[in-house]
Formats: sequence, structure tokens, C-alpha cells
Amino acid sequence: MKEFTDADVLPSTVFDGWIQAERSELVYDPPEWMARGLQETSSGYGRKLNSGLKIHFNGKLYRIYTTIFSNAGTCWFTSKGKRYSVS
Repeated sequence: MKEFTDADVLPSTVFDGWIQAERSELVYDPPEWMARGLQETSSGYGRKLNSGLKIHFNGKLYRIYTTIFSNAGTCWFTSKGKRYSVS
């Protein structure tokens, strides 16, 4: 697991910044209901869906959320009031 810091944040026009992370650099820690194969919404779409992943950023683990509508999705997390995109 990689420790991301402010030095890893790249500029973004939509978010306060974005971080480029490989899947192997994230922590898979799904909630109990997700580990049983259940979905958060019946459609699978929503503004703040739990991804089951966490990112280690500035010494803390943050839950990564996904916003999905239609066939496009964005992964993001919030730290100290700032939203960061993860790709």
C-alpha cells in the first residue's frame, strides 16, 4: 500500500485535485453488506456510492466513493473539506 501525500496531488479543473493510483496501491475494505454481494442502490447508480476501496492519504485512510450515472463513473474522496478525484 502506498502512502499518498499532497505532493502526489495533480491539478484539476473540477476537483481540488486528483491522484493517479494503481489498484494495488489501494486497500480493499468493503463494508459487511458489500462483502455479501449486496448493492447500495437497486439500480447501481448514485451520487455517493461506496466503492469498497480506501486510500492512504497524509497518514489516514479515506473511503473512496463513486458517482455513477449512465455508463460513466468518477471515483473520489474528501480530506479536510477538499474533494480529490482518484483515477
